[in-house]
Amino acid sequence: MQKVLVALSGGVDSSVAAALLVEQGFEVIGATMRLWSAPGGEQENRCCTPETRVLAARLADKLNIPFIVLDETENFRRIVVRQFLEGYARGETPNPCVTCNRYLKWGALGDYAKSIGADYLATGHYARVLTGHEGLFELWKGQDPGKDQTYFLSMLTQEQLAHTLFPLGELRKSDVRRIAQERGLPAADQPESQDLCFLGERDYRAFLAEYAPETVQPGPITDRGGKVLGRHQGLAFYTIGQRKGLPAAAQALYVWQKDTQNNRLIVCPAEELGTDSLRAVDINWISGSAPKDEFQTEVKIRFRAAPTSAVALPEPEGSALVRFEKTLRDITPGQLAVFYQGEQVLGGGWIS
Repeated sequence: MQKVLVALSGGVDSSVAAALLVEQGFEVIGATMRLWSAPGGEQENRCCTPETRVLAARLADKLNIPFIVLDETENFRRIVVRQFLEGYARGETPNPCVTCNRYLKWGALGDYAKSIGADYLATGHYARVLTGHEGLFELWKGQDPGKDQTYFLSMLTQEQLAHTLFPLGELRKSDVRRIAQERGLPAADQPESQDLCFLGERDYRAFLAEYAPETVQPGPITDRGGKVLGRHQGLAFYTIGQRKGLPAAAQALYVWQKDTQNNRLIVCPAEELGTDSLRAVDINWISGSAPKDEFQTEVKIRFRAAPTSAVALPEPEGSALVRFEKTLRDITPGQLAVFYQGEQVLGGGWIS
């Protein structure tokens, strides 16, 4: 019997994933992680509150499987929160969920799975792992187009995919909720998990003011020629393409660039916004090696963005130059550029 460690969040997706694996005859072990959150008051990490751990434990009891809690508070703070703060200090808009998947779920949790002799790590993500013609493992979108989560998984390697199961990859969210209700799983009506889990109920601006005060220092708002138009309250409060919170003008203004060296927010009218290219760095190619030549692809520049046709040219040292067929208004440093061909994920890298 093959052994699988299932990451349990207390939510409906991971609960159904665990239940399906039990029904398929795997030896299933449930695990959840205790993660860091900003101390004080109600600032509880929303991915691992005491309530969600109780739900995960109740599910494990119902399925009659072992359940453990791994304390990853220090790793989460040292890796995920630190990169989040450093990203804002560089003028970027970070994506901590990608970092958490890469270093915590498939890092610390994956290492624990190996240490107990588990054959697989399983999660409730909507994605699929398929085997290609050359025996390589491939990452494909989940069958539910509205729930596909491959954007957050594009940093997974061949070694990780070889030992990963996504039991929900062929299902739609409506199927998952129906399965949970039919089996009386305790998480059937749980709400969706949320981004920036470590903030608790705190606004990210207050969090940055406490932990990275240099990112929230007031400074000038200028046009591209340097003319001062107003004052901003901190570069971290703005992202590329944003309109809200900018000075009134004859033409609507949008964020064009964040000049961290001079603490200056540069704005422009809509017709000057956007670019048709980007450079992605620290790219993880799912196959394990970069394409040898320029290739046609579709690129998502953020999780909710539609894939956009582009030509990508791999460069030395794990980067690539991407040229789009049209100008995009919200290419944002710190977000992930993920490369697709149809339903298949080729890889992903950080927008520089």
